Amino acid sequence: MNNHSGRGQVTGLPAWDRCAVMGVVNVTPDSFSDGGRWFDTTIAVKHGLDLVTAGADLVDVGGESTRPGATRVDEDEELRRVIPVVRGLAAEGVVVSVDTMRASVAQQALAAGAALVNDVSGGLADPDMIPVVAESGAPFVVMHWRGFLDGGNVRGVYDDVVAEVLDELHARVDAVLAGGISPDRIVVDPGLGFSKDSEHDLTLLAHLDRLHALGHPVLVAASRKRFLGRVLAGPEGAPPPARERDAATAAVSALAAHAGAWAVRVHEVRATADAVRVARAIEGARTGTDTPGAHASQALQAPSASQASQPPQASPASHAPQNVPHRAEGAR
Repeated sequence: MNNHSGRGQVTGLPAWDRCAVMGVVNVTPDSFSDGGRWFDTTIAVKHGLDLVTAGADLVDVGGESTRPGATRVDEDEELRRVIPVVRGLAAEGVVVSVDTMRASVAQQALAAGAALVNDVSGGLADPDMIPVVAESGAPFVVMHWRGFLDGGNVRGVYDDVVAEVLDELHARVDAVLAGGISPDRIVVDPGLGFSKDSEHDLTLLAHLDRLHALGHPVLVAASRKRFLGRVLAGPEGAPPPARERDAATAAVSALAAHAGAWAVRVHEVRATADAVRVARAIEGARTGTDTPGAHASQALQAPSASQASQPPQASPASHAPQNVPHRAEGAR
């Protein structure tokens, strides 16, 4: 792993001296968290720019919900949703990630200005994904994934969730490397909520340090997920709606930053942007390095979440155990 402030750097992306903040733009009618709110190109682009103004370092654009039971959109529809938004944000200098399991969408998004491919299947859903990304030279997020979240494909039983996720991610990273993607362009993601229940998610967060053994920067995508609702509800209460879990998300973001995560993926940016900057300031005070400002070390520097400014300019761009089915939320 290319180390930068202990959390790794991804070749082809700006180098941040703190945990980066990845804002989410769901161009879908059915996301578990904000489905339909940004289901229009103009509105989606504006929302992405607003996320950058609020403190996002990069923006993840997706056109397909991965919540349990969601019906897959066809390729043409996903392209129609995603490509204009990617193009619009990239034209404004935003560092854009495309959230897709389709090689064709990844390829066209990269051509439209995306800088990163975030595939929740880690290349398993589409055999053409790894060759496309390898040829492009783009960075690639490899998430822990055991299949689409429907019926018997959801295998959410673990004897040791941390060890098994590490083993399965390691096998997937090996496959990605064998497919020609450079090791300094790989990010790993433990896949919180995907084929995992709340206790699995909490255990993985408690042991994020062990993911660094894989030798790649770590992305944590906990935003508004079901396990946070369970924690907030307590043993007897009803979980709060997804959009009432942003304070809890910011708490996880601070903890993930402290544990050395390269980036956190969130729907509401402002609180998390503040959280990761405070985490970096405390880290600096402990180690005697740098200043509390937690600036970005390249041209792209998102403003403090307490400031309002114009969007910054970006740099150019295994064997899974056979377990019994378990329904889990892996929505994006």
